[in-house]
Parts: sequence; C-alpha cells; structure tokens
Amino acid sequence: MEITIGKRKIGYEHPVYIIAEGCDNHLGNLDVAKEMARQAKLAGADAIKFQHHIPDEEMLPDVPMSDNFNMPLYEFLKKYALTLEQHIELKKYCESIGIQYLCTPFSWKAAQELNEIGVEAFKIGSGEMTDIPTLKKMASFGKPMIVSTGMSTFEEIDRTYKLLRDMNVPLVLMHCVSEYPPVYHDINLKVINQMIERYPEAIIGHSDHTPDLFTCFAAVALGAKVIEKHVILDKRQPGPDQSVSIDFYELATLVEGIRKIESAMGNEKIIHEREKQIRKWAFRSIVSLSDIKAGEIITEDMIWSKRPGTGIPSYFMDKIIGAKAKRFIPANTLLSWDDIEIEKE
Repeated sequence: MEITIGKRKIGYEHPVYIIAEGCDNHLGNLDVAKEMARQAKLAGADAIKFQHHIPDEEMLPDVPMSDNFNMPLYEFLKKYALTLEQHIELKKYCESIGIQYLCTPFSWKAAQELNEIGVEAFKIGSGEMTDIPTLKKMASFGKPMIVSTGMSTFEEIDRTYKLLRDMNVPLVLMHCVSEYPPVYHDINLKVINQMIERYPEAIIGHSDHTPDLFTCFAAVALGAKVIEKHVILDKRQPGPDQSVSIDFYELATLVEGIRKIESAMGNEKIIHEREKQIRKWAFRSIVSLSDIKAGEIITEDMIWSKRPGTGIPSYFMDKIIGAKAKRFIPANTLLSWDDIEIEKE
C-alpha cells in the first residue's frame, strides 16, 4: 500500500513522511510564511503545510470559542488568514526551494481554489473529517487526501474511509487527539495499531498536538508513516497554535530522531559484524581456578567462567566437570577441548 504526493512515495515500505504544520502561525505575514517554509526545508521535513481560510464560507461569525483562542476564531481568520494570491506566491516559493507545499481547505470554495492553483494533495482537518458532502466533492478531484481523525469515533472514521476508498482516493488517515495541548493520558497511541488493522487500504499516520517530540517518536515505532507537527518561528509568539507548536530547531531534532528510529526498526536477530569483535572479549569461557594435574578429574571448585570468550563457552560447565585433564593445566588458564578427556556416555 502506497500513495504518491509530488515526487514522494508514502507507505509502509518508504520513509516516514514528515509534515511541518505552519497553520496560521505566520499571522498573515507572507514573509514569515516563506521563512517557515525555508526553515522546514533546512530541518529536513518533506512538506510544509498551511491553511486556506475563507471565513464566511466556513463558519458563522459567532462560532463558540475553545480555550486555545483568546479572540473569536472568525475575527482571528478575518485578520490573519492568507489570501489566495499569497498562497499562490507561497506555493511557488516552496517549489523553488524544493519542499512540498500542502494546504488544508476549510470549505468547499477553499478546496476549489486550491485545486485550481495545482495543489497536489489535500490535508483535511479533524473538524472536516465528518463533512461527507464536502469530502465527496473534494474526492472528485482524484488527488491524495490526508485526513485527521481527532474527536471522532471509529464509526465516524469508518464512514469517511468507506466513502473515500469507494471513490478510489489515495488515502492517509491520521491518528489525532484534538486537544490544544492534549493530556498525555488521552493520546492513546496504540490506536495506531488498531487503525493499521482496521483500515488496510489507507496509510496510517499521526498528527501530534503535544508541545514536545516524545509521542511522535513513539508513533513512528508503532508504525505511523506520516507525522504532522505544528511549527512556529518563535515560541514566545502568541496565537491559537502556540501552545502545541515546536520551533525549527526542535523540528530538525524530530526529523533526525525519526530517521534514526526508522534505521533501527529491523526485525532480524543475528550476530552483526560489529558485534563479533565485542563477542570475543565480552563472553565468558571456562578458566582453571587452580593448578590441575594431568590425569586429575576436574571438579567444580577447580574451574569457573571468566572473560574472554575465546575458549570453551561457559555454558559447557556441567560437561567439563567430571572430565579428566589430559595434561597439566596451570591456574588461571583458558581451558581448551584439547586439555580434557570426556568419558563417553
């Protein structure tokens, strides 16, 4: 199972796809948004994602406020949302520096506009995950969709999954908890395992709202193949996503950590080449504790195990006890099979 966004293949046989979620942390400043894209590229992220808001298309002015906002969302978006012209310029800039531009449409009209400017995939926020009429229209574009599943039941996810797969949409479903920031006890990362089993025709990822990196690393170890993390240039900057955003130094650490975890995720239990030299001195062999005369029967008090591991392995101890010394063995000597004679049973 794999999908392709731009030139990048995403799936269980490919590296984790890392999305830096710029959201509205640019506060409407295009230069800041470009700098976020540049920093995301330098940090090693695969994509930088922004949001396309047309406030009057997506909400009524009196939408209830949640505790991650200090001003009504409608007013915030009216003041800080990027225009379509700015998104066009931002997309071109991302292309010029070699990072994938992604964007979340928060209305059908926003999706239409993003499609017209050539966005290569749609990221769907958790709030739109159950909006079947809009998702159905967006699916008609035939582009990959990355869908977050925060604050949803499995039954609700099932409905969206069936719709999009029936329409042959290349699909990523993101495990997510829509708290800003979340209580760690609420994260339930092992839901990722359930989603991998329950939705075999989708790639499963993790959209993270914690203020640190730990749950992202764990999600990768559990099998998530897409990671989305909010980013901000300055964590002292106020805003609705400030409390769940990492800076770009932390993003670079996240990317480095994910790539190291991927490299470490093999499933072979073998003796590696670099272990062999360690094995020689670290394992234990059977050693004489005292002088042993030729012809003497070896007893337990005459031998024990010591490093290095180049003699008779210590797990043969019971077999050596009761054997006859074929020649004189000085104290503190590694025994060899040539030193002893074992009676045949």
